[in-house]
Amino acid sequence: MKLRLNKTVSAVASGALLLMVVPAVGLASTSGAASKPSYTIGYEGPLSGGNAQLGLNMVFGVELAINNANATHKLPFTLKLKKYDSQGSSTLAPAQAEGAVANKNVVAVVGPSFSGETKAAEPYYSNADMATVSPSATAAALAFGTKNNFMRVIAGDDVQGAADANYLVKTKALKTLIVVNDGSFYGAGLATVVAKQAATNGATVTPYTYPQTGSCGGTASVSQYTAAATQIVADKASGLFYGGYFCDFGLLLGALNAAGYTGTIMSGDGSWSTALIAGTSPASAANNVLLSEAGGGNSNLTGKLAAEYKALAHFTANNATYAAQAYDATNMIIAALQKVKPVSNLKKFRESIVTELHKLTFKGVTGTIKFQGNGDLTRSSTVDFGQVQSGNIVSIGHS
Repeated sequence: MKLRLNKTVSAVASGALLLMVVPAVGLASTSGAASKPSYTIGYEGPLSGGNAQLGLNMVFGVELAINNANATHKLPFTLKLKKYDSQGSSTLAPAQAEGAVANKNVVAVVGPSFSGETKAAEPYYSNADMATVSPSATAAALAFGTKNNFMRVIAGDDVQGAADANYLVKTKALKTLIVVNDGSFYGAGLATVVAKQAATNGATVTPYTYPQTGSCGGTASVSQYTAAATQIVADKASGLFYGGYFCDFGLLLGALNAAGYTGTIMSGDGSWSTALIAGTSPASAANNVLLSEAGGGNSNLTGKLAAEYKALAHFTANNATYAAQAYDATNMIIAALQKVKPVSNLKKFRESIVTELHKLTFKGVTGTIKFQGNGDLTRSSTVDFGQVQSGNIVSIGHS
């Protein structure tokens, strides 16, 4: 949740990492009673490495929300952004979370972005009573609700996985299904839901685990999936679902193409990116692949916001997965900040933001957002379906 970036996006990524954020002045200004306090909203997710594209999609959504809020000149405070680059890694995420918690200017975080990194980072955020509003971490097991600081603006994989299985078995009328997972916290969780629901729907399900190969770091090749592709073809299943990220999925698609697999193929939001196509060899092997995303009804920024996003990011909002969700998550934090009163105790101030977020009923670009006690959405969520057609991801409907 991306393999190759074009030159423009690579330049943006490098530039994003080099931007220096001016330190915020903290919870109270020292320059006089007339000055506004300054608050920093953090973003944690991948901004470098093979997964950078998804992180860039989101961080520009965060930055757009902050820029637009500041531009109104109506807030009783000013806002700044601090970026924490986890590379989407559960190994690197805890240090980034510790950095965010230790930064006295950071009052809340948009993210973490991936499910695995969220699981690894949340204990640090929870202990600090810091709100984390994720645009994209979908693993159902994350909604543990211990201290209620973790929230997400999309549905969990329990919703998405069931919709995927229903689409494959009921809409596409598949009778036999191979369900593959990449061994990750996210991929294995999503695949488990798909397999269970597909079996409930009457399909014969064969599960396989093909652990991540490190392709997002650029070290894997199609040949590493040759044996897996041969096994899948031999099973003669009418369809395949892949739970995992686009990096390895693209390699598997290349191997399946070489092996002559002709069944229906689908994957989840971890694969919904044009980088999937760039990382598939040949790229035509990705054609007709089905994708899903727990988008919440409106998955992309549109109109004026889309134009502003492109001017900021230098790539379009169309298929910028989770940009709209990141925009909404940031605006929810800003709305909560307008409700709380500044206090000198940072931990209590952060905790008050968590409390206000749980009170909010927020009308965002992705729909109306309100959180349950465990951080999940209270409303039912739409799952968006897409398909790769002639090298592009085209929306084909909703659940």
